[in-house]
Amino acid sequence: MRYRKIKNLNSRRDKCESLRIDYSIPSFDLRNTEKAQSYFDFGEIFGNSNPTVLEIGCGKGRFAVSYALENPDKNIIGVECVQGVLVKACEKAAEAKVNNIKFLEMNAQYLPLFIKNSSVSEIYLNFSTPFPKSKQEKHRLTSPGFLEIYKKILTPDGFIAQKTDNREFFEYSLKSFESNGFVLSAVTEDLHNSGFEGNIITEYEQRFLSEGLPIYRLEARLK
Repeated sequence: MRYRKIKNLNSRRDKCESLRIDYSIPSFDLRNTEKAQSYFDFGEIFGNSNPTVLEIGCGKGRFAVSYALENPDKNIIGVECVQGVLVKACEKAAEAKVNNIKFLEMNAQYLPLFIKNSSVSEIYLNFSTPFPKSKQEKHRLTSPGFLEIYKKILTPDGFIAQKTDNREFFEYSLKSFESNGFVLSAVTEDLHNSGFEGNIITEYEQRFLSEGLPIYRLEARLK
């Protein structure tokens, strides 16, 4: 996927420094995450012991910022690997003057190097890239490799919520969760006609709704 370059990226990124979590990638093998020495201290980062919530692939931040505003008793971390997109999310949070949100410029595969086991209460996957080709399966955020990451960092009573407009990706996710130690609930193939309350509409979701497309949603919890 190509992203349009944004003007004054470096200066805009610097202005958002207080909203970003800084880190450096350790030099050891990613496959041996048990040797991680750079775990984030969420209590130090946020100044409290509130539950931590991740949105992986937060895009321009509409969901993360709205969720943070609606849930001041939770700490929100928006994870995004595209620098220019993340800058816009930071700017949105700064404009809204949200104090319980931070952003992490990182590919999700690195999360277990920096996040302790059983330390995240909620994970949101909103309109992740479906990677439709079979050879791209490992890149899907609901593929077995990523589910193993979530299983490590989720609290025992935590959950994952996924939304997508892509039926094939949704059906893949249903099977993947069920085959990898999760129990599904709140499954719907038409979110906006399901009676579900509290939904926060993302940028992509707004576009899909205007095109008359159904939105698929599920929740997954550890067995």
